Amino acid sequence: MKVIGVGDNVVDQYLYKRTMYPGGNALNFSVYAKQLGVESAYLGVFGSDRAAEHIAETLRTLEVDLSHCRYHEGENGYAQVDLVDGERVFIGGNGGGVQKEHPIILTDEDLEYIKTFEIAHSSIYSNMVEELQKLKAAGVMVSFDFSADYNYEILEITCKHVDVSLLSCGQLKEEEVEELLKRVHGLGSSLAIGTLGSRGSIVYDGQSFYRHKPHFVQPVDTLGAGDSFFTAFILHYLKGKKENQARGDAELIVSSLEEGAKFAAKTCLVDGAFGFGISF
Repeated sequence: MKVIGVGDNVVDQYLYKRTMYPGGNALNFSVYAKQLGVESAYLGVFGSDRAAEHIAETLRTLEVDLSHCRYHEGENGYAQVDLVDGERVFIGGNGGGVQKEHPIILTDEDLEYIKTFEIAHSSIYSNMVEELQKLKAAGVMVSFDFSADYNYEILEITCKHVDVSLLSCGQLKEEEVEELLKRVHGLGSSLAIGTLGSRGSIVYDGQSFYRHKPHFVQPVDTLGAGDSFFTAFILHYLKGKKENQARGDAELIVSSLEEGAKFAAKTCLVDGAFGFGISF
């Protein structure tokens, strides 16, 4: 199996300790897949500053394929994190840096390359919404992280091109999550996944809801927990579909949720999304 993250990368700048860590939804997916023993690649846009150099060097160290990335003069994407009443919170950023002026436009060459992967994962922060139809038309499975930045208009435009949708739903009541996941499925996504923070996760496959509690640990840093949960979930699910077609989807979804919860708990014991911090 091979998987690819297509879209955003940033450094998460922890202001209170002057340390920055590589991150971004699409990039984290590629790194977490590699940590789970799956061959992975990343296709995104890098700037020309120290942050970009550090992210790219980290991915090379981890042996994540960067062969189709773009490089432009300017500031790489960053997000700023600080301590507020003892909690880490995002307080700002530069909106993706050079990615704003140089969004990813997938070429025929890119699409031929992406076709060699089992799944392509992107996110709402990747400026990729208009490119998703190309991925879908290429025949590759598409997953997409909406985070908490979604509305009905975005869902209607996007879900028809997405096989697996991931949404942050910690702010919603459980009945509201169910209605949201039904809507997402009805708009075209075969699997709709809602993450609820400490309340766990819910998956809807068009027939049933599947709920799972998180593995509770004393966290060092919760950054990346949702990305790691999703990566472990979808990789286990895809492997199960490939290796045992006779296995029921219900059993596979339940076991995949467990794998996601276990891996997310491990991620919470690491600074940043996956470590590799440097001073700034």
